[in-house]
Amino acid sequence: MELANFKDDFWQLRNGEACHRDHPDTFWIPSLNDGKALKVGDAAKVILEIECEDEAGEIHIESERGYLIVSEIVGDKFIGILDFQPCCIEPNDENVYLGLGVEIPFGLEHIIDIDRPPQDYIDWQLGQKPEKVWYRR
Repeated sequence: MELANFKDDFWQLRNGEACHRDHPDTFWIPSLNDGKALKVGDAAKVILEIECEDEAGEIHIESERGYLIVSEIVGDKFIGILDFQPCCIEPNDENVYLGLGVEIPFGLEHIIDIDRPPQDYIDWQLGQKPEKVWYRR
């Protein structure tokens, strides 16, 4: 399964392992074993990096941290449901993939924190059809 990248998708996930390696005293990540134990319904915190255009037409990268609710495990990758609306994206913009409730593929290297939401929230979030489905190329 392909992950998002700037060239094809205009956004990607930041590598949390690399950030931790570069700043071990200030950038904490969960252990590899905790990441490997991730299961459907868990919440994995990631950092989205999104290409945005300002009023002058200049491209810059916006970064936003938030959770993905794990909906599927595919080999060594995960599919999560984006559990927040990125601030730099207009909700329901049909020209942009990212938005609350869309599928996002990710790997262990992207996880910067792990949580477990209440079961009723997991049931609600995973009981809905995703707003957009990630292509399985």
